[in-house]
Amino acid sequence: MRKTGFYFDESCFWHTATTPYCESLPVGEWVQPSSSGGLAESPESKRRFKNLLDKGGLTQKMVLGNYKILSDEDLMRVHPDYYIEKFKQLSQSGGGELGFNAPIGPYSFEIAKISAGLATQAIEDVWLQKVDNAYALSRPPGHHCLRDEAMGFCVLSNIAIAIEYCREYHGLKRVLVLDWDVHHGNGTQSIYEEDGDIYTISIHQENCFPPGYSGREDIGKGDGLGANLNLPLPAGSGHHAYLKVINEIVIPEIERFKPEIIIIASGFDANALDPLARMLAYSDTYREMTQRICDVADNVCNGKIVAVHEGGYSESYVPFCGVAVVEGLMGHKSPVVDPLISFLKAQQPSEKVEKFLNEYIDELKVLPAK
Repeated sequence: MRKTGFYFDESCFWHTATTPYCESLPVGEWVQPSSSGGLAESPESKRRFKNLLDKGGLTQKMVLGNYKILSDEDLMRVHPDYYIEKFKQLSQSGGGELGFNAPIGPYSFEIAKISAGLATQAIEDVWLQKVDNAYALSRPPGHHCLRDEAMGFCVLSNIAIAIEYCREYHGLKRVLVLDWDVHHGNGTQSIYEEDGDIYTISIHQENCFPPGYSGREDIGKGDGLGANLNLPLPAGSGHHAYLKVINEIVIPEIERFKPEIIIIASGFDANALDPLARMLAYSDTYREMTQRICDVADNVCNGKIVAVHEGGYSESYVPFCGVAVVEGLMGHKSPVVDPLISFLKAQQPSEKVEKFLNEYIDELKVLPAK
């Protein structure tokens, strides 16, 4: 069993939105207030994930860690000072809309620093070989956040802040970021699109979020040309499509690029129960993807992997997907049983649709010209 670190702080569950929302829609005009909790990006899916780890005996088998205390200067390696000041002032005044679909509340700035600090501590500890690999239960998420604009529930770029901290203090150079959140990792891509040492790969539902975005043509710019790859999948893609993409495209790219560490932007919204996407993945999809990435990491970067939590909005099902990833990182199976596994396996695409998906993914294997 691998020595896996788990990085968590209760404060991350206290981030909230002052602006009233119904799932992903601001309340008002034609959108009535929600009777079931409001914003889709609630703490409950993450809290239930942590609780299931506890109940399944996994927490006790991991090395538990907390967050790196970050200064504003640490944030400003990624975000400009005027954005940090805007965020801080809005948080101090009680909250509101920080960007596109990015509401915040009181103390959200301080909580977001903790979220980025969890990712930073996890990546630092794996890089310094204090643990073999790690999971950071960061919230609020980060992969949509641009340098100077919040977006899609993301208010700081957690992964980029962590990378830049470790570049500054620990000599980290070559990083591969694999984003399997169902929504495109546009923030991380934009931050590193001209940096050839940071390879960003996003597997996402085509045209979902940002609205209408596919990204196949985006392959980086300048010194970063060729260090960005987008793998948009059609709505309705399931377990076999995700594994085919991982096995036949992502793994060869990891072997070619030879990163010093692999960071997974670990969103669980490609699961079949998610309200903000239309994919058909299930817990074993995440388990098998994690196992495959662990296998290749053993060969290219001495097993150094950090998964940083991103999206996933099904309160009932995200915990089972999260446990599957943690079990994959640990190389250990707990007693936890996914009660929907048989049902979701039966909902997979038909043979005719699978044939289309296989042909579609074969076309994706022809990488864009660099």
